[in-house]
Amino acid sequence: MKVILQQDVKGQGKKGQLIEASDGYARNFLLPRKLAVPATAENINTMKMQEKAKKAQEAAEKAEAEAIAAKLKELSVKVVAKGGNGGRLFGAVTSKEIADALNAQHGINIQKTKIVQDEPIKAFGTYELKVKLGYEVNGTLKVVVAEQ
Repeated sequence: MKVILQQDVKGQGKKGQLIEASDGYARNFLLPRKLAVPATAENINTMKMQEKAKKAQEAAEKAEAEAIAAKLKELSVKVVAKGGNGGRLFGAVTSKEIADALNAQHGINIQKTKIVQDEPIKAFGTYELKVKLGYEVNGTLKVVVAEQ
């Protein structure tokens, strides 16, 4: 019996996959637990439409990520911090502070987890940070740390 999986089933396949299962396994296990639906023409068409919609959404999100990456390349974010002698900071500038400053100054909302810092910023100056925007799209963000 051909069925379309509604969820991942161990040993059978992934969600949205069309598989061939034995009649008893499909009737007694997969269908009652709503893990699969019979592979009728209507259900197959619905599955194809869902795949098409998912691909279109991913393409739109990737295009948005690329647009944000292009925008970030032109911007610089100014972060103000308290400092001591010798151009050193009290503490460090975190990715949360950078994300908040980016949102406040330029209206671009990026999660703090997407900003990659190899090492904490502990001195005044200009830094270039990598931003992972998803879908294998990376951008660079210029951060200027100034004294308060």
